[in-house]
Amino acid sequence: MGVNGAGRFRDKACLVTGAGSGIGRATAKRFASEGGKVTGAELNEQRGNETVCEITKDGGEAIFVIDATVRGRVVNDAATMTFKPIVDLLEEDLQTVSNVNLRSVFLFCKHATPHMQPGGSFVNVSCVHAHETTRNVVPYASSKGGMESFTRGFSEEIAPRKLRINGVAPGAVDTPMLWNNPDIKKGTEKVQGAVGEPEDIAAAICFLASAEARFINGTTLVVDGGRLDIL
Repeated sequence: MGVNGAGRFRDKACLVTGAGSGIGRATAKRFASEGGKVTGAELNEQRGNETVCEITKDGGEAIFVIDATVRGRVVNDAATMTFKPIVDLLEEDLQTVSNVNLRSVFLFCKHATPHMQPGGSFVNVSCVHAHETTRNVVPYASSKGGMESFTRGFSEEIAPRKLRINGVAPGAVDTPMLWNNPDIKKGTEKVQGAVGEPEDIAAAICFLASAEARFINGTTLVVDGGRLDIL
């Protein structure tokens, strides 16, 4: 598995949204390490460029864009959260979570699909909150549940095109999103069980995006170190 060598994604176009940090950055780097031509989409220009610099420094191929479509592999990782009870939540906050976490998936899938070649695939990054959740993060959990339903339904629509779509549902992962949770900062919420690394999730994403997973379509793989078992 060498950079631009005989990797699983040699000369394949790979788009990763939310590529500026955490799971998105790790996934972009993993694609590049296996020969992929990476496009990192990220609203934060500085973080997006940092990801590209890390990839190119290691000999990989990557560019940064604010918005893009791609023909090969698409990973939808962009996400945001709110930390308020529903009764205190502004409608604008709900709309923001829905736009970033779910509407973006719809738009990338809608506009990329007509241009993708047979064998291409999508991977959506969901979360264990789609299966078991806690108070004050209901919009986030709902958007991730919607993402998994979208994945199941859309897989049927694109199968005749010989395209696939799957999801990955991480548990607790050592990313800024985890540690910036105000409840965790205050100690009112405890991180239970194992905490994974972004690279652990990137490995699962790249497997689902690769030809090795050609018989897997419309499913969501839970990658949580057993976290769901204790929630």
